[in-house]
Amino acid sequence: MTQKTVALAFSGGLDTTVCVPLLKEEYGYDDVIGVTVDVGQPEEEFDEAEETAEALDLEHYVVDATAAFADLCLRSVRANADYQGYPLGTALARPVIAEAILEVAEEQGCDAVAHGCTGKGNDQLRFEAVWRDSDLEVIAPVRELGLTREWEIEYAAGKDLPVEGGNEGAWSIDTNLWSRSVEGDDLEDPSYVPPEDIYEWTETPGSADPELVEIGFEDGYARSLNGEELDSVALIEQLNDLAGAHGVGRTDLMEDRMLGLKVRENYEHPAATALLTAHEALEGLVLTQEERAFKERVDQEWGEKAYQGLLAAPLVTALDGFVDATQKRVTGTVTLKLEGGQCRAVARESDYAVYSESAASFNTETVDGIAQADATGVAKYHGFQARLANSILEGTAVEGAEEALLTDGGDGD
Repeated sequence: MTQKTVALAFSGGLDTTVCVPLLKEEYGYDDVIGVTVDVGQPEEEFDEAEETAEALDLEHYVVDATAAFADLCLRSVRANADYQGYPLGTALARPVIAEAILEVAEEQGCDAVAHGCTGKGNDQLRFEAVWRDSDLEVIAPVRELGLTREWEIEYAAGKDLPVEGGNEGAWSIDTNLWSRSVEGDDLEDPSYVPPEDIYEWTETPGSADPELVEIGFEDGYARSLNGEELDSVALIEQLNDLAGAHGVGRTDLMEDRMLGLKVRENYEHPAATALLTAHEALEGLVLTQEERAFKERVDQEWGEKAYQGLLAAPLVTALDGFVDATQKRVTGTVTLKLEGGQCRAVARESDYAVYSESAASFNTETVDGIAQADATGVAKYHGFQARLANSILEGTAVEGAEEALLTDGGDGD
């Protein structure tokens, strides 16, 4: 009889740990393999996954996708990608993780792939958007069996599974190279003021002296930090440390999930904040007004699709065409000032600058042969249609009032 095997997205936490026996008991799989994907998590998370896998006698694979994830993060900067005001982190990581798991599953001849996501969050959709493009069965035990955290704790205790009573700390934390999210417990109350100890990547704003950092871009990709060329992983890691020391990159917001739920989220993303700020500043120097205005719409669509985990969609390919065309000139350097939890561009330079110092100066009379007096005609036309519309509306109001008076008089009132 053919053995059935399923590849499980495995973290070693409560949800994925209880999924291991459930996939055998409830779904009839003979073998379960665990796959943990490295996208920049803390080392202790891998230690936990390996220890739990060993205790479960689970065949366990660890895939290093850090470089691929870092490259995607820098690609997202070219589209100024965010969602409701914060840089995308978890949303960008999930498809990278899903693709790595799928690759292992196919290499190992698995019949299915599985995850431990609930039916309330976004991650189930991001994983499955990748997996459902394959021939493998997709399984979601927590969602499909309607499991609760309390049930899982009891089940784990009854099975003597290697979990610490389901107690994984007060907060639910997801960390990768690009961002760190913190949610759950008291943070679910929108009126609750978070304590300083929820933050690990960012120091208390104002605790460090102001600092200048220079970021170099080539074709819209960040390539250097303070004049030193770095690969994508090293650049993000170093900038996380530099900007984080100034408390840069904290976001506390009410986020609208794809399923319609509104949740309170806290994020840390120092490098992402610094890179997005610098990139937008450089675009402001090299892109035309029309390009910048249209690109805002493109960027918003790109960010929405990235949040949904749908970067493989044909729409994104089309959006990338426009982004690529504009980024050919987004080459240069930007100097940021890091201070008191804020970062702002204080200097920018590029050979592609759509800028003329002499034209913009108040000390020059003409602009490329155009005299200041030549703007008089433009000034006369500027606002003409609005003035005309207002005058017509004012005239209509007067005529309407006169007509009403005549009508009232005709009734003999």
